[in-house]
Amino acid sequence: MNLTQLTSQIILMFLLMLVGLLINKLGFMHAQTSTDLTNILLYVVSPCLIIKAFEQTFSADRLQMLGRVILGIIIIYAIMILVTQLVFKRVADPNLRRIMRYGSVYSNAGFMGIPLTSSLFGSTGVFFAVASLAAFNIFSWTHGITLFTGNQGSRKENLKQIVLNPNIIAIIVGLILFVTSFRLPSIANSAVTYVSSINTPLSMIVIGNSLADVKLNRETLDKRLWGVLLLRNFLFPYLAIVVLQFMGITGIPLFTTVLMAACPVAGIVVLFTLKVHGQPGPAVALMSISTILSVISIPLVFALMNLH
Repeated sequence: MNLTQLTSQIILMFLLMLVGLLINKLGFMHAQTSTDLTNILLYVVSPCLIIKAFEQTFSADRLQMLGRVILGIIIIYAIMILVTQLVFKRVADPNLRRIMRYGSVYSNAGFMGIPLTSSLFGSTGVFFAVASLAAFNIFSWTHGITLFTGNQGSRKENLKQIVLNPNIIAIIVGLILFVTSFRLPSIANSAVTYVSSINTPLSMIVIGNSLADVKLNRETLDKRLWGVLLLRNFLFPYLAIVVLQFMGITGIPLFTTVLMAACPVAGIVVLFTLKVHGQPGPAVALMSISTILSVISIPLVFALMNLH
């Protein structure tokens, strides 16, 4: 993995975020606009990018490798969940405890991971990155949401969120296309290509816009959040390296999965906090600092991987 190329791409991503921040400061993007663009990214652009990545000639070896990657990701999630249950057990504030547990385990795989993977490794990288994206959606809407709602949440509603998630549907459609080697008609393929091409710049602009509204103070910046940042940005990505390499996973499947694991705290931690009427300040601060810190942490994680 070329660290110079990776670092350059991350810097480019942050420049695009600065564009989003500037747009916010100039008053060109309001709250509803940001919400609408987020929905377009999640429900239209990202699924198109996934389908495009799966439109390849069938390879049994590649499908087998995808299965190994999925198994590795499940093991990594199991370890992360266990570690956070133990490490943050003594945090008395229930709002802060659930934010810390969720923030440590779940990375911004969709908004930051997929654009980075697409830029660095193209459709082959996205092909393997969708394993991380699928795992994120499944674990987030089972274990993740339970951290906030406890046993009060509707299992039927959570299952619906998984099954009807456009990215999960796109992965299923993509797998069918891959296994059957079916090709979309030329005009449909062109439409999917055009839509998927806006994923990277639009994702970063939306993130930058959200960072512009962050206000850090003593109330939101609890010192215990640094433990979450250590786990999310450094230790858990390193855990992914160890587990995947132990399983014999190398090359692009390894790079893309580690990259998805090394992404900052998932923004959905704020939405889940608001869902249960919790204080969102620590969640917003955690997501923001983790995102800024990732410009250093992601290259560092890959530098460590090159030493293995």
